[in-house]
Amino acid sequence: MAEMLALDFMQRALVAALLVGALAPLVGVFLVQRRLALIGDGMGHVALAGVAVGVLTGSSPVWAALVAALVAAVVVELIRTSGHSQGDVALAIIFYGGIAASVVIISASPKGTPGTLTAYLFGAITTVTQSDLWIFGALTALILVTFALLRWRLFAVASDEEYARSAGLPVLPLNLALAALTAVTVVVSMRVVGLLLISALMIVPNAAAQVLGRSFRSALFWAVGIGVLSAVGGVVVSYAANTPSGGTIVLLAIAAYLVAAVGSALVGRARRAAHLEAEKHGHEHGPGCGHEAVPHDDHVDYLHDGHLHAPHLGHYDEHDPSHVHAVGDLDAGGRR
Repeated sequence: MAEMLALDFMQRALVAALLVGALAPLVGVFLVQRRLALIGDGMGHVALAGVAVGVLTGSSPVWAALVAALVAAVVVELIRTSGHSQGDVALAIIFYGGIAASVVIISASPKGTPGTLTAYLFGAITTVTQSDLWIFGALTALILVTFALLRWRLFAVASDEEYARSAGLPVLPLNLALAALTAVTVVVSMRVVGLLLISALMIVPNAAAQVLGRSFRSALFWAVGIGVLSAVGGVVVSYAANTPSGGTIVLLAIAAYLVAAVGSALVGRARRAAHLEAEKHGHEHGPGCGHEAVPHDDHVDYLHDGHLHAPHLGHYDEHDPSHVHAVGDLDAGGRR
């Protein structure tokens, strides 16, 4: 570990992973709510065309990719809201058009071949330069400020556009803002996990967080935590195992989701197994039902033929009389 931290390129890689691991789930939570999990892929392929333009013109591939992704974000959102085409159709057009344009453009550059795009497609975090970090840091700060200012409005629009519109919220500008945030996130992440895998880091931590969280706020914290651990842990594992960083990061995120899903299922099964229901009967327990009411922690049980029945979600739970201190001693007939 000390040897890894002593390397300048690994220090830059870890900082970049930290930024992306926190940033991608923040934006991805709204995409999950809007059922636009694949929009990151569409943006990524147009950003790839921007990278190719940057290589061809000798300009910064990062800035060229950012411009291309922002234009695509606006176009996709306008097409989606206009009703002239379904959102998935617009995404498909951008998906294939971006890939085709990037291959054609890069082939026209004397400095590059289609292989030049590999680092952007699958990530090459160890090639992140100090200037890249400054750009990523500035873009990350911009997204965090925008998120802090608009998060509840974005949440309202992502949850129910019609309600948000009736409440007077500017739905189209907010949707455009979310599309722009997605585009910027894609560009910031392309050197870390790659344009083909960025959607995974935006979506998978949020999928795991939905299993673990009980509210929007708690799910958001879970998503960011899983994203950071996956990104930073993926860089460390990829260094130790000599594996590609992008794929390693995404596999760790998927592993976190599987652990959350399986763990939640096992906990739920254990709780159901410990949840003993009383045998069904037509009698309705309640005040004046003729059966003795027995206080039990935060609820009331009813003494019925030697059993304690507690109303719960349309049925009666069976509680063991020996475990209820308020009941006292019961005889075989269930009487005191």
